[in-house]
Amino acid sequence: MIILGSGPNRIGQGIEFDYCCVHASFALRDAGFETIMLNCNPETVSTDYDTSDKLYFEPLTLEDVLNVIEAETVSSGVKPKVIVGLGGQTPLKLAGRIPADLIAGTNSQSIDIAEDREKWSALCEANSIAQPPGGTARNVDQAVEIANKIGYPVLVRPSYVLGGRAMQIVHDEAQLRKAMQEMDQAGSLGREGGLSAERPVLVDRFLEDAIEVDVDAIRDASSEVLIGGVMEHVEQAGVHSGDSACTIPPATLSPKIIDEIENTVRKIANALNVIGLINVQFAVTGSTVYVIEANPRASRTVPFVAKATGVQLVKVASRVMLGATLAQLRQEGLLPDRVPGGHVSVKEAVLPFNRFAEVDTALGPEMRSTGEVMGIDDSFARAFAKAQFAAGTTLPESGLVFVSLNNRDKEGGIEVVKGLTSLGLQIAATSGTAKYLTENGCVVTRVVSKFSERKADDKNFDDAVKLIEAGEIVLVINTPRGHGTRSDGEAIRKAANNCRVSVVTTLSAARAAVQGMIEQRNRPFAVKSLQEFHTR
Repeated sequence: MIILGSGPNRIGQGIEFDYCCVHASFALRDAGFETIMLNCNPETVSTDYDTSDKLYFEPLTLEDVLNVIEAETVSSGVKPKVIVGLGGQTPLKLAGRIPADLIAGTNSQSIDIAEDREKWSALCEANSIAQPPGGTARNVDQAVEIANKIGYPVLVRPSYVLGGRAMQIVHDEAQLRKAMQEMDQAGSLGREGGLSAERPVLVDRFLEDAIEVDVDAIRDASSEVLIGGVMEHVEQAGVHSGDSACTIPPATLSPKIIDEIENTVRKIANALNVIGLINVQFAVTGSTVYVIEANPRASRTVPFVAKATGVQLVKVASRVMLGATLAQLRQEGLLPDRVPGGHVSVKEAVLPFNRFAEVDTALGPEMRSTGEVMGIDDSFARAFAKAQFAAGTTLPESGLVFVSLNNRDKEGGIEVVKGLTSLGLQIAATSGTAKYLTENGCVVTRVVSKFSERKADDKNFDDAVKLIEAGEIVLVINTPRGHGTRSDGEAIRKAANNCRVSVVTTLSAARAAVQGMIEQRNRPFAVKSLQEFHTR
């Protein structure tokens, strides 16, 4: 068995996929297979000398992969099977160019259907699977026509990319034209060939304030589908899944919505004829469930799901890709029941902003995290607060909190501000936010001016940036909305980043943080090992 790794690390493709490759190697070796790792990154466990029976330290290119296949065929007299679905996007791009009979698991045609925006939309339509309104564009004019038809804001997504690269939320035609030009000509996407009939862009209606959901599942050759975990994102749709916190079990979804999501995953897995792992992403608005996309491969959430549920999904999937059924693996003991409920697990992204002083910390559809942590406890709020602590986000116990909310978040911000003041924290806000909050029963200690109104010669002028730089602000809650509000808040977020002040940029994350702070105050955290949660 040849397992293709991730190659050089970059944002969107890293240690989570290395975890998958390593666990597959262990499981297949235990099952009696000779395991061969092909990867070229010395900073990974997959390239350790004792992880697999053989290691080829070679680039993840078609030429090198075919050379390794040929060498192993000559050496053993048997053509090796190749696993492409565990190392992220890099090996997946090779699937269609490796001999089809050598691919272990989901075939290259199914992979292409999931990645090609037109083919994927056709599959959803044929199976009555709801998607956000949208269309496929091969040039700027087509994109503008689609956007005018479905209405702004829209999400533009190129085919065959990882980590949400070049994905953007755009709010008007000028921004859309600029985004399309960047995708076609500039950056790494342009270097890979830009837009074409083979690489179109999907223009979707952006579902504002929707709840995003991730599901990891395994389908075997008998068509049984195992739902590994349903993860509700803390941040609303529009923040890349790799940058968003998520929770198992879902914190707010109804049993009916969860059933619909799980049934849709089974429908998609069967329609794509998946053999092995699949990840499906959803957006939920009210009682309507939309499918955003599906990836018939391991996702970066697989390690989190395995730790939260106690089921080693990669080990199970690697055997399934070679023909074992889920029923057989249950009999072997490789597929145990999920750990009994009673605990909540929260995954949080670790972001590298403290190393990049001039980067805006507002989260969006393009992934920027470089790691992740997990908090686990008996409630969502406590697990979320633990995850924040592990990720380096300081939730203060006293001091001045700066709050700046966009208009649509102001109503929900009342609960957040009242929670903060109940903990003894004081509130500073710009005039618009302060007026709304005080009119709705909140206590605002300090009203500050907008940064854009600052005058260079006015030493008495108070704005959020000045207070942050003076060390008076202990936490920033700033929720941008749209192109203009993001520009207005950028200076505040950059100042907080430079001064090591924690920043929360979504209302949902602010709510969760305040809930966690309240529970921590009422009942201090205790430490319990993961093994204790799994064995109780």
